[in-house]
Amino acid sequence: MRTFTAHTTVKGRHEDVFVTLIDPDCIRRWSPVDFEVEHLDGERLEAGGQARVVGRLAGLRVGFDVDVVEADGERLTLVAAGPIDLDVGYRVAPAGDGSEITASVSVRRASGFSGRVLAGATDALLAGGALEAALGRIARHAEDTEFALAC
Repeated sequence: MRTFTAHTTVKGRHEDVFVTLIDPDCIRRWSPVDFEVEHLDGERLEAGGQARVVGRLAGLRVGFDVDVVEADGERLTLVAAGPIDLDVGYRVAPAGDGSEITASVSVRRASGFSGRVLAGATDALLAGGALEAALGRIARHAEDTEFALAC
């Protein structure tokens, strides 16, 4: 299992930043992978909730069943099971007049040819800076008053 981490500081309040992590409409705006929500317990990601998302990775249409392990206003922890499994975590904390965000994604290897291809593509995407770029988009959105109000 390979783990990627990224960290940034944003000007937005940590409560507003956290909303960008749990609202599917907000997530679509910063996610490095386009996706559709096929199912979601509730309107936002909540601890104990589940979701089903589909998108394209390495040219293949893939689906993931997402279990929300933790969503407490400071930490968001997800497990996404699909052709590859992902452990995803975010931590948002107040920092002066803004917030600090730390993100981590662990890619668990999958069996079979397509699983190995998808794991390799995901590793390459993350190694290429996709997580850092996503945090940059989260920061821009959290600092945008209109965006924060829309979420």
